[in-house]
Amino acid sequence: MSIQTVNPYTNKVIKSFEEMTDKAVNTLIEKSEETFKEWKETSYIERAKLLHKVAKLMRNKKESLAKIITLEMGKLIAQAEGEILLSADIFDYYATNAPDFLADKHLKPEFGSAFIRFSPIGIILGVEPWNFPFYQVARFAAPNIMVGNTVLVKHASSVPQCAIAIEELFNEAGAPAGLYTNLLISGKRATALVADQRIKGISLTGSEEAGASIAAEAGKNLKKSILELGGSDAFIILDDADIDKTVEWAVVGRINNNGESCVASKRFIAVEAVADEFIKKFKEKLSTLVIGDPMDSKTELGPLSSEAAAVHIADQVKRSVDAGAKVLLGGARSDREGAFMQPTILTDLNPKIPAYYEELFGPVASFYRVKDEEEAIDLANDSSFGLGCSVFTHDIERGQRVADKIDAGMVFINHPTGTKANLPFGGTKGSGYGRELSELGIQEFVNKKLIRVSGLSDPF
Repeated sequence: MSIQTVNPYTNKVIKSFEEMTDKAVNTLIEKSEETFKEWKETSYIERAKLLHKVAKLMRNKKESLAKIITLEMGKLIAQAEGEILLSADIFDYYATNAPDFLADKHLKPEFGSAFIRFSPIGIILGVEPWNFPFYQVARFAAPNIMVGNTVLVKHASSVPQCAIAIEELFNEAGAPAGLYTNLLISGKRATALVADQRIKGISLTGSEEAGASIAAEAGKNLKKSILELGGSDAFIILDDADIDKTVEWAVVGRINNNGESCVASKRFIAVEAVADEFIKKFKEKLSTLVIGDPMDSKTELGPLSSEAAAVHIADQVKRSVDAGAKVLLGGARSDREGAFMQPTILTDLNPKIPAYYEELFGPVASFYRVKDEEEAIDLANDSSFGLGCSVFTHDIERGQRVADKIDAGMVFINHPTGTKANLPFGGTKGSGYGRELSELGIQEFVNKKLIRVSGLSDPF
């Protein structure tokens, strides 16, 4: 059974689900297409009313929804509650701002008049990951529903109860059947759906392999796709940084969501002048983390999302050590039941070592010493990924100059890479393309239609 809830704290199967049949999926797509014809004619006021209801329900059910997240993928309970609130904020944000974002954009031709009108295009398929099971869906579904599109969501097979809970929120809020549809199917079947001509666009957050598969199918079928494929964010510590505060943020950046975040700080690059102080204090902080039950409010580091995830990152560490990396802290699985990995720091890395070029999805940090700012920038850019980056410095103008030279979709100064409804999210290189959130996120799956008015005697 591939679709099931497995509690990563115990590695015990909690509940299993049957995949939907091809016939059932086809019926749901038919309904979504039928609903689109009606939904695209609704007003922004009507659409916003629905999303505000969804947001209110999320806040009212915060504790119960958060427990589902923690049960299925191991997120610390306080962080799970935070994810629910962030998701509600995203629904409210688009409900409030979509009319302005999608207002006609008037142009200034030499003769006559012209404007761009933003209109919906149809059914959009979202293929979503397990690590932020509500937030990732919110940032996909909210803007598309406000545009007037309908959405199909193929959620990660390890968080089926989260997937079902989100659909139930829409139902309870009074959404018409077919507006938001959850598909309990495998990833392979989701890729096959891209060829369905009723589906007009695809958004995926996941692995490079999954992204390449979806993008190839989308290209074959001349459909737009948006991909967010993870990252290996650099965390640069310049010689004028406040080291104590920087270390506090470094710990947050590395272990938030138990380290399983595409924008987690993964590569810590310290200028030589402050490298010793930073790594000493960083190691001390990581070594004292309270590891345990993610449902316990005192826990600071929980399990990884699955046993497979824990096995994978432990193997990455082993292969890296075998290739010459040194372990400064941790380096092995925690000696306890569940999908746990010790907080780990790897040093002495070079381009031939797996941890140098692979994404480390868990509580494993790679540490680098560099001579100066220029070398830090070069190392930060020496990655196939380009999602986010952090720069810590007392001099904000200096931080902005460094940010200009970083090849990434997002650069945060004096803070780990983060996310808010009104900040665009996305990357470059192997981290994918397109943007979600902010005004940019609502303009991805729309027809930007030019309407031109000319006088009969105007020149051609």
